[in-house]
Amino acid sequence: MVCVDAESAGQRIDNFLLRHLKGVPRSHLYRVLRRGEVRVNKGRIQADYRLQAGDLVRIPPVRTPAPEAVVRAPDSQLAGLAGAVLFEDERLLVIDKPAGLAVHGGSGLSYGLIESLRQLRPGAELELVHRLDRDTSGALVISKRRSTLRELHRLIRAGGMDKRYLALILGDLPQDEVTVDAALTKNIDQGGERVVKVDRAGGKAARTVFRRLRSLPFAGPAAEAGVVTLVEARLITGRTHQIRVHAAHLGTPLAGDPKYGDFEANRRLKAVGLGRLFLHAASVGFRAEYMEQPLWVEAPLAPELEDVLARLADGQADASRDGDLS
Repeated sequence: MVCVDAESAGQRIDNFLLRHLKGVPRSHLYRVLRRGEVRVNKGRIQADYRLQAGDLVRIPPVRTPAPEAVVRAPDSQLAGLAGAVLFEDERLLVIDKPAGLAVHGGSGLSYGLIESLRQLRPGAELELVHRLDRDTSGALVISKRRSTLRELHRLIRAGGMDKRYLALILGDLPQDEVTVDAALTKNIDQGGERVVKVDRAGGKAARTVFRRLRSLPFAGPAAEAGVVTLVEARLITGRTHQIRVHAAHLGTPLAGDPKYGDFEANRRLKAVGLGRLFLHAASVGFRAEYMEQPLWVEAPLAPELEDVLARLADGQADASRDGDLS
């Protein structure tokens, strides 16, 4: 028997059970719910029932799988994350995620950022508020309370979280600011890779606002007029790979993008040190109910991306145009 506290109030019973019965398949939990084996205040409930503070939940005995051995993140990675906190209060923290680190384990990964943070802070109820692609760096919001997680998810659904990115595109925008309003759909290609495409008929609504910040010389094959452009990308919606696909849809794919970008241009950009996707979550802003003032957190551009911009500004890409870039 579990008494629901204020932190769990408002949570659906199925999600509450997933937290208390880790490793039990979701399908099995729904089965015990349908059979009435889970009771709230001695009564049967549906899977979408939202718990109230003080509810008494009967959780039936369920066989759970043996826990797998925990793979610890390297000490060097833990030390880096410990020093990457951009903001923290009693309810949440904002961390500067490094590129190359997935936000969570799975798909062959033993651990990700959230598992590493839980190692650093054992016993803390840390949860991802949103996600960043593995190759994207920058500001990532983590909740420290489940009530805060639910509130921030409601805020995101209502468009109340302002997320802005810095990206380097191949070519230039047709004007200083461009809004891309193109629905997106997710597919799986023959190799099992997830691919997102523009699908105006059957896709989910997606909107990105691109704003030109700075143009730099680059004589790559995909760059119009021999330039690449640093842009701010502001998400109005938050779909998978949204900025990357919308930039490619404009004919100006992101520099270093192996999936939606230009292979030859990416090869040439390696000459100026770009070995990753040039996409950085530069800032996040919102106001949760408990905050007296809106929160605005900025993540400085990753040093390796700053170096790329400096080399492009010095014209090193043009100087190596006819060199051996293999």
